[in-house]
Amino acid sequence: MCGIVGYVGKQQVAPILLDGLARLEYRGYDSAGIACMENGAIQVYKAKGRLQTLSDLVQGGQAVRSTLGIGHTRWATHGKPSDENSHPHLSQHGRFAIVHNGIIENYSEIKNALLAAGMTFASETDSEVIANLLEQNYTGDLLRAVKATVDALEGSYALGIVCRDHPDRFVAVRHASPLIVGLSDDGNFVASDIPAILAYTRTIYHLGEGEIVELTGDAVRVFNSDLEPVIKQAEEVTWDVKSAEKDGYDYFMEKEIMEQPRALHDTISARINDHGQIVLDGVHLTRQDIEGFRRIYIVACGSAYHVGMVGKYIIEKTTRIPVEVDLASEFRYRDPIVDEKTLMIIISQSGETADTLAALREGKARGARILSIVNVVGSSIANESDDVLYTWAGPEIAVATTKAYSTQLSMMYLIALYMAEKLERIEKEELRSLLASLMQLPELVQQVITRTKPQIMALAKQFHQVEHAYYLGRNVDYAVAMEASLKLKEVSYVHSEAYAAGELKHGTISLIEDGTLVVAMAGCHRVVEKTVSNIQEVKARGATVIVVTTEDNTGVERVSDHVIYLPKVKEMFLPSVEVVPMQMLGFYMAKERGCDVDKPRNLAKSVTVE
Repeated sequence: MCGIVGYVGKQQVAPILLDGLARLEYRGYDSAGIACMENGAIQVYKAKGRLQTLSDLVQGGQAVRSTLGIGHTRWATHGKPSDENSHPHLSQHGRFAIVHNGIIENYSEIKNALLAAGMTFASETDSEVIANLLEQNYTGDLLRAVKATVDALEGSYALGIVCRDHPDRFVAVRHASPLIVGLSDDGNFVASDIPAILAYTRTIYHLGEGEIVELTGDAVRVFNSDLEPVIKQAEEVTWDVKSAEKDGYDYFMEKEIMEQPRALHDTISARINDHGQIVLDGVHLTRQDIEGFRRIYIVACGSAYHVGMVGKYIIEKTTRIPVEVDLASEFRYRDPIVDEKTLMIIISQSGETADTLAALREGKARGARILSIVNVVGSSIANESDDVLYTWAGPEIAVATTKAYSTQLSMMYLIALYMAEKLERIEKEELRSLLASLMQLPELVQQVITRTKPQIMALAKQFHQVEHAYYLGRNVDYAVAMEASLKLKEVSYVHSEAYAAGELKHGTISLIEDGTLVVAMAGCHRVVEKTVSNIQEVKARGATVIVVTTEDNTGVERVSDHVIYLPKVKEMFLPSVEVVPMQMLGFYMAKERGCDVDKPRNLAKSVTVE
């Protein structure tokens, strides 16, 4: 999400910044900008839209006479895509310019304090508070102003900082967001990713957590968070540009699976404040509003529809409001019963899914309140909704969704708990316990990745030649089975179906024969014994069974050929840990079969036609 490039040295900076940002376009963005030192002042050039718009503005960089600057491509999180919300951001009096990757979780508190101190703001972003806070903290010592500022920030950030009082240098700092330093005879660089500077240098440092770097044309100084000098060991990049874009992974899908802990952290942490309260920015549902809903529709397509299936279980359980889940492509054609007492939850990664947008408009025309969950700020679905929740997954390059699905799930948990709390249908102690568990979810997902990856790779090698696979589950396990099945079929081209386990005897079991691969989701403790009975039925007919369950449920070993054990988690959040090994199974099966994993045949990332 977002891209940063900075340079100081002997060369004209603007063409270097534009070239570096172009090499980061694969990360996704909606605006771009640069800030350069010119004649003792900071000049900012930025524009909404494609990088070419910015390039045209500065004549390919030739209109900017400067050898020091920072650049940025923005993927909107706070504030719609616009010229004003684009980076870089200037402080109130133009002393500082900053670019920022990440999310500042306590920006509201900082902004309110700065407003009270008389400062003004020109954008809707969380990032602009950093520039004004730098100006407030500055007393002539640039590094100490940076330290005082980042000490006040909560969240994730990689920052590039220019100060007009120091025209020969700039500063960068990282916390929970990657940043590298590049070294060359003609000058020095920072970047959020290696491809941005690979044309100019292969000698780099990876900045460590909390480290601050000061760069001039002929020197680089690195400090820890206490401003104590750090000795860095330079390394030589041996990757080509294609590999560098993928951060060393062979495929974007693999990279995005591994990014899920970070994406979950970014999406969840900013929605639970220090007092353990749910804060849903962009949602304005009151208790009276929620009590007025007679029904809730969750409307989506594909993987987002499977998120909705999970949402039905947890929203009904926590709020006791009836929930229906609809495929967006069918919603309009069944004359749905929708009125002003209906809440429609619309889920779309791109915010432009044609069928989903059409269903939204149908519901709105009939009086429904629209709450959307999207990953793209300023998208059509976001703009036409009454309430919007943004997942902060960052752009997904692979066609098959992974981290967008996981962050949508996390938003569904938060919506369910938010409404239950408003309705006073959940005890305060239980809510505290659930929110504490939700905050631990990124760490649990990382454990799942680390623990299960070798086993999943081995299973993919063993079973990659199968032509049919069946997934079973009950309750939320069934909802996850649907997504697991989709992941396998869309990237590996193995024919796969998901069934509610109790439906086996109503016809499906006739498909089971010797060697048929069956994957049973059996993490939901309330129904696990029922699921075990269904596993025994397919085993009796010759199926080879992989069971996915939690580590405290060892009893399934008696009916399985392979067991994938997951860490214990509260039942509400079980789908988030169950789905990850299933994403990996789909990925590694596809890799073993030689498929084009990132671009499956006949599929597109954003479905903008019906």
